[in-house]
Amino acid sequence: MTFKELKINKSLQQAISELQYDKLTSIQDKSFSVVMSGVDVLAIAQTGTGKTLAYLIPLLQLLPYSEEKHPRVIILVPTRELVVQVEAEIKKLTSYMSINSCGVFGGTNMKTHALFFGQKQDIVVATPGRLLDLILGGFVSMKSLKHVVIDEVDEMLNLGFRTQIERVFDLFPKKRQNLMFSATVTDEIESLINTFFNNAKKIEAAPSGTPLEKITLCAYKFINFNTKINLLQYFLKQALYKKTLIFVKSKTMADRIFETLQTKVEIPIGVIHSNKEQNYRFRSVEDFKSGKIDILIATDIISRGIDIEDVSHVINFDLPDLPEKYIHRIGRTGRADKNGIAISFVSEDEMIMHESIETFIQKKIEVFDLPEEVEISTVLIPEEMPNFEIPEIKLKLPKIDITNSAFHEKSKKNTKVNHRVSRREKMMAKYGKPITRGQKKKGK
Repeated sequence: MTFKELKINKSLQQAISELQYDKLTSIQDKSFSVVMSGVDVLAIAQTGTGKTLAYLIPLLQLLPYSEEKHPRVIILVPTRELVVQVEAEIKKLTSYMSINSCGVFGGTNMKTHALFFGQKQDIVVATPGRLLDLILGGFVSMKSLKHVVIDEVDEMLNLGFRTQIERVFDLFPKKRQNLMFSATVTDEIESLINTFFNNAKKIEAAPSGTPLEKITLCAYKFINFNTKINLLQYFLKQALYKKTLIFVKSKTMADRIFETLQTKVEIPIGVIHSNKEQNYRFRSVEDFKSGKIDILIATDIISRGIDIEDVSHVINFDLPDLPEKYIHRIGRTGRADKNGIAISFVSEDEMIMHESIETFIQKKIEVFDLPEEVEISTVLIPEEMPNFEIPEIKLKLPKIDITNSAFHEKSKKNTKVNHRVSRREKMMAKYGKPITRGQKKKGK
């Protein structure tokens, strides 16, 4: 189905036409009529399949003009980057509609966000913690709320947002429509649905774990960090790697690779992780989108939901800690009917995870030998150095029981103590009486 065939109002249709959206994706097609019916929904779809439009378009169609000041739609997302992206999409879709929206997230002065609610806000996109703070602070009321969306809910739970989600839901009106969008379904997600949803309709656009068809998957087996750097340098010097995302397992590793590559390749490189300041993170993503930087090194912070077009390659410098995250990472390429390539650098201690990923995606990932031009380094970084620490050995000394031992009382002579004998005592001992010098005679 095409967007022109959807039965939606002219203002929304015009905005969609100007954005040049053509055909609906599978999840958009399956979600539209179900969301429009007003029932609770659990929608399962892989990253990069258009989940954002799958809930925005029917909700905007359901949202009539109103003078109501308080929010009627709440959209919860896991990161500030997603808040900005979803809110920007709403602005584009409502360019011909009288609908106001705003985005709120942590790491910013709450009074700045509180000012948004001095005027009418129909839709609020928020991270769970910041929304909870605003509600408890009395800055925003939920009494007019009609629709709630939880986007990327599995990632929210991975980031530890369950408590905030539950507290926020307890503050929402009982009568509302709940929509949940996720790439996977876990026991925790099922628990949330059973607690807060009312007979949720399940929609599944693609079986969980199925790899995206337009992505070529391959891997290289590695010994150490510096050999990985050598291959990465070899790849990045090729013209094919015009827009490449490099995923790593930690913030420390992201910074280390960034600093190392800056001295080895002459192309614009950026780095992004949660320790970077908010404005720096936004600017890095925007520079990567616009082409100001060709290579972006990132932790899993941008593996979910961030829409970046024309990513040619995704390189897993480190494998993720869960097979599901592999799908989210590689989903940054091969989007919008374009082909992509995903390469994994697999260390010896990551082979078990590599096999788990193959099982999860139900596909064998071909492992290649290193190109002859790539040097196998023998230099190890501190984390790779063998640990030769000698364990501390504590000796337990035996207790000595002296009650039945062969100790005896000191002899009489050994009991003597040093004593200075006076002359008086010496005379007494010699003559039996004290000897005096006598009285001095008085002078005549």
